[in-house]
Amino acid sequence: MPPIRAVLFDLDGVVRHFDPENVARIERQHGLAAGAIESVAFAPHLLEQVTTGRISRHEWVRLIGIEIGNADAAEDWGRQPFRADQQVLGLVDELRAHGIRTAILTNGTDTIPAELASLDLTDRFEAVFNSAEIGWTKPDVRAFQHVLDRMQLAPAEVFFTDDSASKLAGAATLGMPTHHFTGVDGLRTALRAARVLE
Repeated sequence: MPPIRAVLFDLDGVVRHFDPENVARIERQHGLAAGAIESVAFAPHLLEQVTTGRISRHEWVRLIGIEIGNADAAEDWGRQPFRADQQVLGLVDELRAHGIRTAILTNGTDTIPAELASLDLTDRFEAVFNSAEIGWTKPDVRAFQHVLDRMQLAPAEVFFTDDSASKLAGAATLGMPTHHFTGVDGLRTALRAARVLE
């Protein structure tokens, strides 16, 4: 087996986090049932359009507002703050110091570049692969193949981690080592087992 030369990270739930209490608060403030906004926002018919770049994030939020019957609630939801995971970023820096390449693959929207820039994350990763730009979402094998082609690496050379176990499938199909992310300690253990870290 060739050595692992790069670690590919999911964005949301791994590198970046939202506070779920914000969603609950927004729904309470607008008199909506718990889970009402995200049941619409993440419904396949809308989510697939925005994460493959067929509609903009602005249009996505507008359509969410129409479907829930509350444009203000949708706008508040769309403006939620987010934060970077400093422990994960510390691990990213450690990997880079060991000569390991780092990148992100996200099922994202057209605003991902600006969002990452606002967190000063752009320089921490060699590349950010955004489904809204490449046209395929995880776990589609084509999304992972796009990353491999752009990074000019073989599947066995790229370790992929995601907080959604179902998103690992395409990577595993290609032969990429994978890890279901549940926390930085577990990821570090997996990277040691794969001989990426000592």
